[in-house]
Amino acid sequence: MELSENKQKMLRGELYYAFVPELTAERNRCGQACARYNNAGDVSRRRLAELFQDILCDKAALPPPATTPEEDEKLFEDHPWVCRPVNMDYGYNVKLGKNVMINFNATFLDTCEISVGSRTMCGPNVSFYSATHPLDPVLRQGTKGPELGKEIHVGEDCWIGGNVVILPGVNIGRGSVVGAGSVVTKSVPDFTVVAGNPARVIRKIETAMDPASGKVWEGWEKEVVEGAEVPMAEMGGRDEATQTLPEAK
Repeated sequence: MELSENKQKMLRGELYYAFVPELTAERNRCGQACARYNNAGDVSRRRLAELFQDILCDKAALPPPATTPEEDEKLFEDHPWVCRPVNMDYGYNVKLGKNVMINFNATFLDTCEISVGSRTMCGPNVSFYSATHPLDPVLRQGTKGPELGKEIHVGEDCWIGGNVVILPGVNIGRGSVVGAGSVVTKSVPDFTVVAGNPARVIRKIETAMDPASGKVWEGWEKEVVEGAEVPMAEMGGRDEATQTLPEAK
């Protein structure tokens, strides 16, 4: 089906009209799909995957059912974990990688594409705002005027803290961390910690994942592991004498 000129402008990040029948119907469809997902109750991982694909308008085939419920759950280990409730405008502009974790109360204003890379984790109440409005109120005109948007891209292996707001046009580089409560107004380089309102660079992350580091992964016992605020040793999470992770209980 050929896209309308107005919808093409929306997807390109140009001025377009949101309160036309076509886009109002698409937001209503997405809202109903989100409601079904959010209110599904205690259902299987497969059923949640089906309902979430409905939000995204994703027609990809799910793996055939396994013999037992336990084996069937394992088939979805790499599917995104999206805690409920979640809210989106259109759904089809949201792209999530493998093994992504989105905590509850996430909001995606997906006027333009919003992508989240594999293994990225988001805390509760994270908001992705690809939509924006003209500054001039003469042009803005409430629901009768045009609006626009810019794409948001979050790289692989990132950690986005709770209550973070990510604004239109922001790219967050691979392996980066955004501190809780931050408002991200500018793009973030790879392997960087940012925090604040507006978010500012706090430090560089030293990791073997960074090609520029020259490091080679040697296992957990060789890695200097730190949390967001204080070293893990100070949080009682590791053995200070050996600097190794504690055994699982």
